[in-house]
Amino acid sequence: MSTVASSSDLYDATARASATCVISQYSTSFARACRLLDEPVRGHVRDVYGLVRLADELVDAPSLPLTRDERAALLDDLQAETARATARGFSTNLVVHAFALTARECGIGPDLVDPFFASMRTDLVRSTHDERTFATYVHGSAEVVGLMCLRIFLASEPGTAAERDARYADLADGARRLGAAFQKVNFLRDLAADRDDLGRAYFPGLGPGSLTDARRDALLDDVDADLAAAARAIDALPPSSRRGVRAAHDLFAALSRRLRATPATTIEHRRVRVPGPVKALVVGRILLGQVTERLLPTRTARP
Repeated sequence: MSTVASSSDLYDATARASATCVISQYSTSFARACRLLDEPVRGHVRDVYGLVRLADELVDAPSLPLTRDERAALLDDLQAETARATARGFSTNLVVHAFALTARECGIGPDLVDPFFASMRTDLVRSTHDERTFATYVHGSAEVVGLMCLRIFLASEPGTAAERDARYADLADGARRLGAAFQKVNFLRDLAADRDDLGRAYFPGLGPGSLTDARRDALLDDVDADLAAAARAIDALPPSSRRGVRAAHDLFAALSRRLRATPATTIEHRRVRVPGPVKALVVGRILLGQVTERLLPTRTARP
C-alpha cells in the first residue's frame, strides 16, 4: 500500500515538474512573478499555465508540420483529455495530469475550461475580429485564466465554501480585468509577429500599417484602466498570492509604459520588450517592500 502511495506521489510530482519546466521556458516575466507566490499556490498556478501554453503552442507554433484540421483535431483531443483527467484524477499526459490535480483541488470547472478551449479554437478559423468576437476571445483566452488563478488563490483560505465563493464573486472583476490587460498588452507588443507569422490581427479595425500614435494611446488607455481596476483588488487577495500578483501586474504595467513611449511605426515592425534589469528592479521593489514591512516596529496606540 505504501508503495502505491509513493508511486502516485512520484507521478504527481513529475507531472508538476513538467508544468514548471513549461513556465520557465516560455515566459520569463511570468516565471519571475510566480516565484513570489507561496506554496501550494505557486505550484497550482504553474499547473494552469502549463496547460495554457500547451494549447497555445498547438494552435500557434508555425513550425509544427500540421494542417489546420489536424491542429483542430488535436485541440479537441486535448480538451477531451483535460475533461476526462479532471473527472478521474489521472492522465498519461503529464501537463494535463498536473492541471487536473489543481482543477480538482481548487474547484476549476468547465465554466472556465470550456471558454478557454473555445478561444483557442477560434484562432484556427478566424484571422480578424469585430468588437463582439474580440470581447469573446479575450474572455476565453485571458479572463478565464485570471479566474482560474483566483480559484487557486482562495482554495486554501479559511472559512466555509460559501464564504470562499462570496470572496470569489467580490474579486472576480479584478481577476478578469487583470487577465484582459495582460492579453491586450501582448496583442499590441506582438502586433508584427501575429500579422507576419500567424496572419492574424486581433484589435478590431487595426489593419497593417494603420497603427498611429493616437490609436496606440487609446489602446493603452484601455489597458491601463484594466490594470487600475485590477490593482484595487490585489490588496484584498490572500497574503500567499498578493506579492506574486502584484509583481505580474507591475511587470505588465512597465511593458504598457514602454509601449506608450515607443513610436507606433516601430511597434508595427518590432516586438517591444522590458529589459531584464528593469524586470529585476520591479520584482526587487516588491521584495524590498515585504522586507520593510517585516522590519517596521508594530505600532501601538498611545493612551
